[in-house]
Amino acid sequence: MRTWMLMYRKELLEMARNYKWIWIPCVFVLLGVMQPLTSHLMPQIIDAAGGLPEGAVIEIPPPVPSVVLLETLNNFGLIGVLVIVLSSMSIVSGERNSGVAGMVLVRPVRFLSYITAKWAGAMTLVTCSLLLGSLSAWYYTELLIGDLSLLDTLYGSLLYLLWFAVILALVVFFSATLKGAGPAAFLSLALVLALSLLTGMLPAWMTWSPARLTAHAASLLTEGQLLDLFWLNILVGVTMIVVLLVSAAALFRNRPLVD
Repeated sequence: MRTWMLMYRKELLEMARNYKWIWIPCVFVLLGVMQPLTSHLMPQIIDAAGGLPEGAVIEIPPPVPSVVLLETLNNFGLIGVLVIVLSSMSIVSGERNSGVAGMVLVRPVRFLSYITAKWAGAMTLVTCSLLLGSLSAWYYTELLIGDLSLLDTLYGSLLYLLWFAVILALVVFFSATLKGAGPAAFLSLALVLALSLLTGMLPAWMTWSPARLTAHAASLLTEGQLLDLFWLNILVGVTMIVVLLVSAAALFRNRPLVD
C-alpha cells in the first residue's frame, strides 16, 4: 500500500507540473458558468442579433433551473469528455516511450499498482474539476435563473462522474496497450461515442450499458427519480473498470518497457 501511495502522489505531482491542476478545472468551471449565463441572457442576445421582420415577436419561455443544470451536465458529457481523453491519452504510453516506466518498474512496483495509481490520480483531478464546475453551475443558476437543489446537483454530478470513471479506465487501457497517444485517444473516443449512440438508439437492447448513467441523471433532475435497472448499470460500469485496469496491467506487463 505504501508503494501504491507513492505512485499515486507521483501522479498528482506530475499533473501539477504539467499545469493540469489549473487548466482542466478552469475548463469545467467555464462550462459550468456558460450555460446559466447564456440562458439568462438569451433574450438580449436575440435582440442584439437583429434581422427579424418588423413587428415580429419571439416568446421565449423562462428557463427552468433543473433543465439549465442538465444542459450544463450535457456539456460536461461532450466537451468535458473530450478534455479528459485528450489530457490522459499518453498517461501510460508517454512514460513508456520516454523510458520513465522502465525506471519505475525495475523497482519492486507491481504493474497493477502502477496502472491503478495512474487511473486514481486522473480520477482525482476529474472529480475535483467536475465538482468545481457543478458548484459553479449551481451558484449561477441560483443567482440568475431560480432555486435549484444543491443535493440534486451533486447527485447528478456523481452519476456523470461514474461514467467518466469508465471512460478513464478505457483511456488507460488503450494507453497501456498501444504505443502512440493518438490511437489511444481515437479508439477511446470512438468506443465511447459508439456505446453512447447504441444506448440511445437501442434502449431495449442496451439496458445494461453504463452510458445510461447520463440518462439516469437527466431523469433525476427533470422527474425526481431514477430509471429502471440503475444498479445494473452501476454494476456493469464497476465491472468494466476492474476488467479494463486488470487487463491493462496484464498486457502492459507482457510488452517491452523500452523499444
